[in-house]
Amino acid sequence: MISEEIEQLALQVGADLTARGWMVATAESCTGGLVSAAITEIAGSSGWFDRGFVTYSNHAKMDLLGVPASTLDQHGAVSEATAAAMALGALAHSRARISLSITGIAGPGGGGPGKPVGTVCFGWAQSGQPAQVATCFFVGDRAAVRRQSVVFALRGLRERLLEA
Repeated sequence: MISEEIEQLALQVGADLTARGWMVATAESCTGGLVSAAITEIAGSSGWFDRGFVTYSNHAKMDLLGVPASTLDQHGAVSEATAAAMALGALAHSRARISLSITGIAGPGGGGPGKPVGTVCFGWAQSGQPAQVATCFFVGDRAAVRRQSVVFALRGLRERLLEA
């Protein structure tokens, strides 16, 4: 069951995509498909949601999205460079006109110097444009970090749709 806030964001995104005749694709790591789940809770989402990639491992990011090994080696899986490559890969491997990506450290372990638990990087890409990225540092337990990530990703998608 998704929260009312997430459901409302997904409904708004769906209306924005429908108005443009666009489809969206997602590429998720630390959220494990939660954005895709929120979107597909909405009746009629098959008209504007093309596909979701859950690429938890580095190999999946490379195999399914075409994230270069050099990007992962130089910047790490939790980086804006990887988030951008994931978003662009989701576009390249789908029929979508816009995409979003999420990669981060939801915890409770996995954090380190410079990338504490709660570090989440996001990417959004539109056909024919460079990817846009952002990094957030969320607080709370694993569920809270993942929930905040879904909200931030959908809000970012909505902002980009309203600018398009």
